Amino acid sequence: MHEWVQSESLRHHMEGVAACMKYCAATVAPEQVGRWEVCGLLHDFDYERHPTQQEHPFVGVAYLREYTDVDEEIIEAILGHATYSGVPRTTDMARHLFAMDELSGFIVACCKVRPNGIDGLTPKSVRKKLKTANFAAAVNREDIAIGAEELGLEPSAHIQCCIDALSTWYPNSMQG
Repeated sequence: MHEWVQSESLRHHMEGVAACMKYCAATVAPEQVGRWEVCGLLHDFDYERHPTQQEHPFVGVAYLREYTDVDEEIIEAILGHATYSGVPRTTDMARHLFAMDELSGFIVACCKVRPNGIDGLTPKSVRKKLKTANFAAAVNREDIAIGAEELGLEPSAHIQCCIDALSTWYPNSMQG
């Protein structure tokens, strides 16, 4: 990740997604926690160099296939997190990566404008911010809704899961 990504904010995002993936795997696939965490860490590793829909995540996936031993389930999940790739999300890992990607970034943005960061953050306050179009405007709200739906979770439960996951990871880095 550090070889490909210089941006601290992108690294921070990838680490946050990895924390969410690790947290979810502990319940869904406890024997695969490390693999799920790796998936979260790698999902955007090519984005800084190749940010267009024509390149991301395709360049990174080609690199992973040629030069690493990252397994195909992780690669398929990385492809599936980009809706425009056309790759369906058929595994729990892929569905969770997609569901946690945009939401974790949005929750981190919420934490940055709160005096207590993630402490005391509720799904209700996150949902309220989701309705504010100019707050974290780059975050795709539709993807957040689709992610919860694909996991079979009510939106508040999905948001709470992501808050819980992020609170286990670097809570001091998300102080307002």
